[in-house]
Amino acid sequence: MIDLNKLLAEWENECQIGTHLDNATREVPHLHAKYLRLYTRAQVELKNAQQTHKILLKNKWLWFQGKLSKEDIDKFEWSYDPFEGLKILKGDMDKFYESDVDIQASDKKVSYLKMCVETLKEIMDQLKWRSQHIRNIQQYLNYESGG
Repeated sequence: MIDLNKLLAEWENECQIGTHLDNATREVPHLHAKYLRLYTRAQVELKNAQQTHKILLKNKWLWFQGKLSKEDIDKFEWSYDPFEGLKILKGDMDKFYESDVDIQASDKKVSYLKMCVETLKEIMDQLKWRSQHIRNIQQYLNYESGG
């Protein structure tokens, strides 16, 4: 899984254009390829996590409804009584779904991967404009030198 802190640290370093504008221009395709690869991988990971989350929600629903087979309960290593002897009203089921540790962990993973995808999309957008930023710097340097 993508480490968001590492990704942000790398981008903070690589987003710098520096004074060698010719090298910065040559660097654009390399950076684009790198971040496109990460962006695509993050999208695939997100899609897989979303699908796994949906399956988990279905299995948890079956478990909470008492419709999950004994074999599946054993396979998931869940208890046979999800409510631990309590009588639950239908309107209170949301509280159990929202507080379920497995669902929370899966939801947290999906949210984290969404954040990674959004961050990489923003980086890709910045890379699209990098050549324009370099051109603006060149024009400013020409202007400063009287040209």
